[in-house]
Amino acid sequence: MYVPKYYEMKDFKQIKHFMIEHNFITIITTDNSVPIATHLPVIVEEHDNHLYVSGHFSKKNKQWISIKNNEDILMIFHGPHAYISSTWYETEDVPTWDYQSVHAYGCGELLDEETLITDLSKLLYKYEQHRDNGATWNNISDQTKQQIHGIVGFKVKVNKIEASYKLSQNRPQKDRENITRHLSDSSNTMHKSLSKEIDTN
Repeated sequence: MYVPKYYEMKDFKQIKHFMIEHNFITIITTDNSVPIATHLPVIVEEHDNHLYVSGHFSKKNKQWISIKNNEDILMIFHGPHAYISSTWYETEDVPTWDYQSVHAYGCGELLDEETLITDLSKLLYKYEQHRDNGATWNNISDQTKQQIHGIVGFKVKVNKIEASYKLSQNRPQKDRENITRHLSDSSNTMHKSLSKEIDTN
């Protein structure tokens, strides 16, 4: 990913937080030089100063075959984004698009069933713990748990990260104030989220 210096994010803690919060990703590998991609939720964890990204594929989705021992896996973490009209600037210029994105590269492995259950338990807990009788691993029936045989778990050890936060950093302060005001006035929740990011970066 091309990242101009003034959009580059280097703070590891901020990047890690971003990846944890925006954990519905696009994972990209190749099959005989043809790019293939899947969109899926993942768990992001740090162990021994390394980030690991884990999740699962449907067994019918043959992309999982390209994961094991693959050292060139790309995972894209998407943040808020929006069109920025040049009419919001004090002086004439071209429109643009502001966004946040993290590209994480790494080496993959497949999970055994015991590790996959641990991973699924974490994912279910993340989204179900606040619900009354939530669908956590311990709360679902043995019959439902049998569906684990229809998925394949994976883990990727991250060895390279590229983070681009294009948040109108190159615009004068007055333009940035106008941009955040227009975005926050939008009914689009993503625009509101982007407005907050521009305002705090």
